[in-house]
Amino acid sequence: MEPLTSPAEPAAADTAFRCDVLVVGGGPAGSTIAALLAEKGRDVVVIEKARHPRFHIGESLLPANVALFDRLGLRDRVEAIGMPKYGVEFVSPDHEHRQFIEFVEAWDKSMPYAWQVRRSELDEILFRDAAAKGARTFEGERVREVAFDGEGATVQVELDDGARRTWRARFVVDASGRDTLLANQLRCKEKNKRHNSSALYGHFTGAERLPGKLEGNITIFWFEHGWFWFIPLADGTTSIGAVCWPYYLKSRSKPLPEFFRDTIALCPELEKRLDGAKLVDERVYATGNYSYASARSSGDRYLMIGDAYAFVDPVFSSGVYLAMQSAFDGARVVEAVLDRRREAATLRRAFDRRVQRGPREFSWFIFRVTNPTMREFFMSPQNPFRVKEALVSLLAGDIYGPTPIWPSIRVLKALYYVVSIGNLGRTVRAWQRRRVNIRDVEAQPS
Repeated sequence: MEPLTSPAEPAAADTAFRCDVLVVGGGPAGSTIAALLAEKGRDVVVIEKARHPRFHIGESLLPANVALFDRLGLRDRVEAIGMPKYGVEFVSPDHEHRQFIEFVEAWDKSMPYAWQVRRSELDEILFRDAAAKGARTFEGERVREVAFDGEGATVQVELDDGARRTWRARFVVDASGRDTLLANQLRCKEKNKRHNSSALYGHFTGAERLPGKLEGNITIFWFEHGWFWFIPLADGTTSIGAVCWPYYLKSRSKPLPEFFRDTIALCPELEKRLDGAKLVDERVYATGNYSYASARSSGDRYLMIGDAYAFVDPVFSSGVYLAMQSAFDGARVVEAVLDRRREAATLRRAFDRRVQRGPREFSWFIFRVTNPTMREFFMSPQNPFRVKEALVSLLAGDIYGPTPIWPSIRVLKALYYVVSIGNLGRTVRAWQRRRVNIRDVEAQPS
């Protein structure tokens, strides 16, 4: 349906633009669901607060992403900007060896690789694709408020020049990422009390990479206050980030770039690989409140997808995959609400279960990734009852398909508990440290 006035002009106070579906956010989740619905002939509007290309973190994709790019017809374009990623390298300060895991070791051998990508490039590809498929896309505009009624929603939008615009939509998809628009508005956002982390990150040139085929692998370095990522990008830069406990970030008493270098110095193996490397533009980013979820993921006229619903620690690079998968799942719900109301409730319940499942399956391992027992599992993986294959499948993102990994995942969890009990003193000390590490420093006096 056409707007009542030109989209280039602000709406009058008593006039609203109209659409079938309004998507808040033009990242991977929002652009994907917009493309899928526009292909179905829906009048879709995407409101993106920034302008593409824009910086974003989360540059490591999973093999399960590849099939989603295939379904969007974008695999060749993503491959053209990506650095092939065949696996993961783990480096622990408590072990003399490095451990390599390749995705080809997974249960399903058909997903042997993914890519490392600059998110500014990937997100723009997805955003422009949504527009090419018929979505109306707006940049430099921020959704300020959504008011629901029985027929849909009234959405208040602020343009980057301060002007205001009102939209009427039959359905709203919140893909606002960590802005969590609806979760904040509905007061249903909950910090994850079982996991609390912050991050420092920047890009370097001149970092030492792995040789040959291994060059594009992500490396995970553990250190005293958390873990580092090392993500090689196709243009020669390397993304380096420290995911650390909030108490450590709060201890900063010097400029961020200097504090970041001091943090890197706490991990000698990483420091070696950055010997002579230069921090691009002396720019370091910091973010907190890394782990949260909404108490609900949908309503009668809305969905929350991707990071707008939940975000967990990025150690397994699951963010983009979960965002895009939730968009594919959500598109079916939107179609049903608009056309097949009798099916909508059933599809919505199925969507709620699936969107909760991804963070839950990854989180069990994420909560334990710094535990000495789990670190041993990653550094010296064994394959009784095919537990290694199942774990690599999970790391590849193969959690929604028919691959029968779950009995082996349950065995792996049982082995974790058995080994933990067998090393009870170490386990108790580790969990005592964790309780201190994840404490909410924001709730404590400075």
